[in-house]
Amino acid sequence: MVTSAAPSQQRAGLRLWLLAFAQFIIAVDYNIVYVALPDIGKALDFNAQSLQWVVSAYAVGFGGLLLFGGRAVDRLGQRRIWLLALGVYAVASLAGGLATGAGMLVAARAVQGFGGALLFPATLSLIMTTFEEGPARTKAMGAWGSAGGAGLSAGALLGGVFTEYTGWTWVFFINVPLAIIALIAGLKVLPADAPRTGRTGSFDIPGAILATAGCSLLVFGLVSGPQAGWGSLQGAGSIVLGLVLLIGFLLVEKATKDPLVPLSTFSNRSLSPSMAVILVYQACLGAAYYLLTTFLQPVLGFSAIEAGLAFLPLTVISVLALGQVGPRMIGKYGARMTLFVGMIGTGIGLAAMVAGMTVGGSFWTVLPGIAFFGLAGGVTFVTMFVAAGTGVAPEQQGVASALASTSQQAGGAMGLAVLVAVANSTLHTTSVATASAAHIVDGLRLAGVIGGAATVVGAFFALLIKKDSPAAVSTVDATETPVTVG
Repeated sequence: MVTSAAPSQQRAGLRLWLLAFAQFIIAVDYNIVYVALPDIGKALDFNAQSLQWVVSAYAVGFGGLLLFGGRAVDRLGQRRIWLLALGVYAVASLAGGLATGAGMLVAARAVQGFGGALLFPATLSLIMTTFEEGPARTKAMGAWGSAGGAGLSAGALLGGVFTEYTGWTWVFFINVPLAIIALIAGLKVLPADAPRTGRTGSFDIPGAILATAGCSLLVFGLVSGPQAGWGSLQGAGSIVLGLVLLIGFLLVEKATKDPLVPLSTFSNRSLSPSMAVILVYQACLGAAYYLLTTFLQPVLGFSAIEAGLAFLPLTVISVLALGQVGPRMIGKYGARMTLFVGMIGTGIGLAAMVAGMTVGGSFWTVLPGIAFFGLAGGVTFVTMFVAAGTGVAPEQQGVASALASTSQQAGGAMGLAVLVAVANSTLHTTSVATASAAHIVDGLRLAGVIGGAATVVGAFFALLIKKDSPAAVSTVDATETPVTVG
């Protein structure tokens, strides 16, 4: 680790804007596909259950390689991995837009996931090592989270515009110029990776292989279960094998001198419970967008652009919560209580949203639930990542960020697979397009209530977080603090 003098306020501000822009790209890519799913399904011959693979393939690639990506950030340099990730993102997005079949699109999404597995921990690690723990870091995380929320909003709107006027392929092509712009800016704004001092050790190849294979199989089994059957080799078999490999990974990490994931990382009293909260939260969030999209389009008959516009209230409120409400609550009540309240509110918001879904309903019947879900969900998102990075050494921020995001991806895949299966259980057909509105709504409401209840239960993991972490937020500007470049 090399400690440097504080950069100018302008330089620190530019760096934060760029890192926030990277999170914006990730969020756009996450949300832009949802509105386009019906058109993608028709164009490439997906059925109702296999269509989730447009989302889930990304989760498999992302979740399976996050630990590898996080350690690569710590060992090979934050800037190098950040730039590489954007290059991968651009190429995979281009391939997705050019896809002529379901298999090609799913493969491109998996490679996009690999790019995300490098970009996310690199971005979060750069923030954690640039801004000191406490008020500055929490404000920076608020800006990072707000950019993510804005990306979700832009993704929903752009998904509708592109699907309506240029075709679904542009929901992938749009990532190419965004990634190139960020890559060029990164070459100018991000500092060169500092040379490592002392023994760097090996890269722990056995651990990397076991972690990647174990996480990939676990996520693959979760997203395959509904279609292949939970008792099938593809479903249960993949989950069991993935868990066995992850147990083997832990044994290897315990024995090696230079582990991919130092087991001492799990002793952090903020990181471990935060990972549990993240898992449950993302399971709820991952399904919520699918449930809302399905209600707006097949049930209410919204066009793609109308559905995209319908997401704006949700994301505008989320951005406000991410950038303003969340950081202020952390400063006043601490991460522990803020996360507990936020998770309960998120669960209640989801349940309220699906309660407004009726055959004779409208967008206005779900809007109160959407607003509450967006507010509580935004507070929860920024708080859980602030808590996850608290008390972690700079040289381990990459792997800590990867662990937190692995929980996020596994939770998203699990929630999407399980709750989509619940929602489809009432259809009495293999296609949403041929199901009656009443059957669709019954499934959506059942899935939403189950997801909301699980989120409320998951809130109690937040009470395991150390009471005095993270540090409070003040009105000090994030760009006015010294930085440590690791």
